[in-house]
Amino acid sequence: MATVILVRHGRTTANASGVLAGRAAGVALDDVGRSQARRTAERLAVVPLVGVVTSPLERCRQTARAVTDLQAGSATTLVDRGITECDYGDWQGRALGELAKEALWSVVQSQPSAAVFPGGESMAAMQTRAVAAIRRHDARFEAEHGPGAVWAAVSHGDVIKSVIADALGMHLDLFQRISVGPASVSIIRYGTARPDVVATNTDSGDLSWLRAPAPAADAPVGGGAGHPEPTADGPAPR
Repeated sequence: MATVILVRHGRTTANASGVLAGRAAGVALDDVGRSQARRTAERLAVVPLVGVVTSPLERCRQTARAVTDLQAGSATTLVDRGITECDYGDWQGRALGELAKEALWSVVQSQPSAAVFPGGESMAAMQTRAVAAIRRHDARFEAEHGPGAVWAAVSHGDVIKSVIADALGMHLDLFQRISVGPASVSIIRYGTARPDVVATNTDSGDLSWLRAPAPAADAPVGGGAGHPEPTADGPAPR
């Protein structure tokens, strides 16, 4: 089975100022965000990626460029609106402190499956199109490059949280229990029996073990032996 690495974009000017950027143009990484993107790119540099799929928004494209710039090979970059930011409609561009006073805010927090942003999309629709896009690309990369293929998807916090929730078999109403920080790395493998959520919201640590063959689809009873220890030439064989 292929492996998808979900990367959230680095911190933006809007994140730093507490504004809901949504799909607004001109929202770019700030200095902290660029540093975060570089650190994530350095973590991924040891993993030969067969491709990178990014949201069309500039903050994700900047993060994706940081990742591909440090790849030894030529990972193809694709842009897919299926993993773009949620359409927050009339909420876009407003301060989070102001939005927290809206009645819809409590719905987003406790029952996001019922949340529909005025003039925008529902959180359920966001999850449906994002999961469909991730699964479609995952199947294609595996068909083209084999079950050992590793690829990255660069997207947004709520989008990645909804994809992880789906892989965990969680109802969307529980997805606020998941954290996805700026430039964080989460890892999923879509097996034939079930998805395997390998990691969530990591911002440090060696990833060279992803160069080793993927484990068998069946979950090891008792938890298994874990990832192979890294060596000077990469991960030890399984």
